[in-house]
Amino acid sequence: MRKEQHHKGWNEIKTNDSWAIFKIMGEFVNGFERMSLIGPCVSIFGSARIRPGDTYYELAVNVARRIAESGYGVITGGGPGIMEAGNKGANMAGGTSVGLNIDLPFEQHDNPFIDSDKSLDFDYFFVRKVMFVKYSQGFVVMPGGFGTLDELFEAMTLIQTNKIHTFPIILVGTEFWSGLLDWIKSTMLEAGNISAHDMDLIRLVDTEDEVVEIIDAFYKGNTLSPNF
Repeated sequence: MRKEQHHKGWNEIKTNDSWAIFKIMGEFVNGFERMSLIGPCVSIFGSARIRPGDTYYELAVNVARRIAESGYGVITGGGPGIMEAGNKGANMAGGTSVGLNIDLPFEQHDNPFIDSDKSLDFDYFFVRKVMFVKYSQGFVVMPGGFGTLDELFEAMTLIQTNKIHTFPIILVGTEFWSGLLDWIKSTMLEAGNISAHDMDLIRLVDTEDEVVEIIDAFYKGNTLSPNF
């Protein structure tokens, strides 16, 4: 009897999984249709826990403002912290301000600096990540946690394996990121788990001017278009 009940429960799970495909497909269709209309953007990532007044919050505002002044839209994860700072900077410059929001039990809520017609909601992290990668002309990565690292290494992996076109990946904050980069060089590279030229995928800077210089220099010889 218990075995039969177990099999029944398993079959119900499989049925639910099948129906979930339609919800997933709907998120992809909505995301593609809305993001394709927005134009060239740069994504800014970072911790949801950093508050206004923090050095990196204010730096993210300035980075986003300069990006918007250079003619790019700004995409963030739509929430508080560095995400809010990114949307705020774009908004201050009168630029395009996009928020890709995720439904979470804590931390996440829409920030007030997203353009009203450019706020998208997602239930699935993997769908949201596709939107970041497909429609971003560059990743600007501020100090953050697991989610920030997830986006960073996802992009590096896809570029390394030629699944998407190369685009600038810029880490902002030498004090925060240098330890990670040192470990990658001294451990991963030394062990032969990555190649020396893989380190060229990342640039490390400390100012908003450096961020814009890298992005502008890259696109002087490259087309602004979706990455796949």
